Amino acid sequence: MSVLVVSALLGLVSLAVSPFLPTWLGGNSHITPTASAYFAIVATALPIFQFSIFGAGMLRSSGNMVVPSVMSVVMMSLDVVFNFFLIFPTRPVELFGTQIMMPGMGMGVMGAAIGTVSAELVAASITMYILCFRSKELSLRIDTGRFLPTWGVVKRALHISLPMGLQQTIIAPLGTFAIAANSFGIIIESLCYMPGYGIADAATTLVGQSMGAGRHELMKRFAWLSVGLGVTVMAVMGVVMYVGAPTAMAMMTPAEEVRRLGVEVLRIEAFAEPMFAAAIVSYGVFVGAAKTLVPSIMNLISIWGVRILLAAMLAPSMGLRGVWIAMCIELCFRGLIFLLKLKFW
Repeated sequence: MSVLVVSALLGLVSLAVSPFLPTWLGGNSHITPTASAYFAIVATALPIFQFSIFGAGMLRSSGNMVVPSVMSVVMMSLDVVFNFFLIFPTRPVELFGTQIMMPGMGMGVMGAAIGTVSAELVAASITMYILCFRSKELSLRIDTGRFLPTWGVVKRALHISLPMGLQQTIIAPLGTFAIAANSFGIIIESLCYMPGYGIADAATTLVGQSMGAGRHELMKRFAWLSVGLGVTVMAVMGVVMYVGAPTAMAMMTPAEEVRRLGVEVLRIEAFAEPMFAAAIVSYGVFVGAAKTLVPSIMNLISIWGVRILLAAMLAPSMGLRGVWIAMCIELCFRGLIFLLKLKFW
């Protein structure tokens, strides 16, 4: 009920500002109409997105890592399929040497929004069905009685969730090419840091269950094992991103200036991947241990005190490169302070 109420309220607020938000963010008249329409569709579907995240988090907390992982793959796969048919119009496509007509709706940006929402709806529906009716630990069929909140539960929920909510609640426009290069760079970089978030989810589950069982030494070993694995995996991914940046950007856009700028920022960011992993996984460890206040404050201080400050100083003279240099420095700083926090915790 909390997820439903909060996501519905946030969705209504987002829907109300959707006509104005792209302009506030510095978008020009070429992109603001479609950007507003895209954001409005996503805002309307915000409860769907939230229930997908909520259901996956509940299952992971009960030790079920399989369903959330499978549903994540299902959602992304359906997103690609739906977007393929909804974005583009009917067009000739050569398949195994034969030209066929590939059907399409030709909805452009609107199709992208509808495709993403549809994919998320399928994943969220399956996840919530398994959570509510099939899970051995969390199924609604297991318990009887009322689920009214008590002050003790509310107080603990707020203690854990408020810092995380504040942390999740933030690029000024640097020109069309910079915006495009930044967007494509983030998409490509996400291929590197998504494994880190996956390991962080596993760390949250392992640490939380070990702590709940009172096995604190095991919890400590799981914490450091997870951090070490995350740093190793993302260090390798950083090397791959540095070497493969030209190929990846060439797949994203034919615009030479965008590709060149994108390659530069990706290679800057590659150096931060190991410490980014340390921050991501360490944060997952603290979430599993229900210690979210100090880590959330650390994240906020790092982002606002280091990244934003450095970006404001470097962007006027270095443009997008300055923004990504600031991001690289901040991620290394954040990883360092999280490792120190974990060591002395």
